[in-house]
Amino acid sequence: MIKSQITLKQLEAFAFVVDTGTFRAAAFALGTTQPNISARITALESALNVTLLIRDAGSVRLTADGEKLLVKTREVLWAGEALIEEAGRQELIEETLRLGVTELVACTWLQGFLRLMREAYPKLRIQLEVNLSTAIEARFAEGQLDLALQTGPFKSKTLTTDALGQENYCWVVNSDLVNQMSAKPTLAELFDLTILTHAKHTQACAALHSLATERGLRSERIVHSSALSACVPMALEGLGVALLPERLVASELAAGELHRVASEWLPKPLFFYARYAPARAALYVAKAAQIAKTAMRGP
Repeated sequence: MIKSQITLKQLEAFAFVVDTGTFRAAAFALGTTQPNISARITALESALNVTLLIRDAGSVRLTADGEKLLVKTREVLWAGEALIEEAGRQELIEETLRLGVTELVACTWLQGFLRLMREAYPKLRIQLEVNLSTAIEARFAEGQLDLALQTGPFKSKTLTTDALGQENYCWVVNSDLVNQMSAKPTLAELFDLTILTHAKHTQACAALHSLATERGLRSERIVHSSALSACVPMALEGLGVALLPERLVASELAAGELHRVASEWLPKPLFFYARYAPARAALYVAKAAQIAKTAMRGP
């Protein structure tokens, strides 16, 4: 019996140092200090009588023994979590889920997702990062995220990518503007107004600019907002016609505060995915990806 010579905290520290690349980053992810992480790794290496990691300036790398034992380390950590799940004692999981989401998720169904996660894992802490999809992918590559709820396309093909659903776009205006427009305005009429939409580098905006170039439309009328949610109050104030994801303006449409504008053109829908690294993710991360699918569908 190994008794208390090896602990789950030591194994967890070992796995997180590998995943995040540094002792400092592992300490931050685990909510402890760098000396604590160093002490846990040293104690583990002493108990096993092997060198697991080679400490270089500012980074670490696995030894041959470390590579072999990392596989077993993950198996032990997964087995411990599976034991808790099988016993139905999810409240014993007091870990931190490092979650990256895009702004649209944050503005729409994130609250429902967090509520379902709290029901499934009452004591799981969620460390949230709201960012652009490209930035989220970069954070994943750095080992700083466990789960991403984001749009494609993706540079990395190494992660599990579970399809969640799609978000369609629509043109909307307030009551004052809708009364000044024809039932189905032409694109030229829309481009005579200020067009409110999100950031330039998004797929929808790239398509919108391409459309303007092809049709000879007034692309200078397009006003971008780095904060997608800021477009909604601007549209409510009648500052222009907004091209936005439907779900973002669903409540305003239902209340009659904004009105859908029929148009011959819309960007392709946004396709959302839950992404995680199965080779290193805790079991609750895969469960969270399934919960995200339920949350996006809504009640």
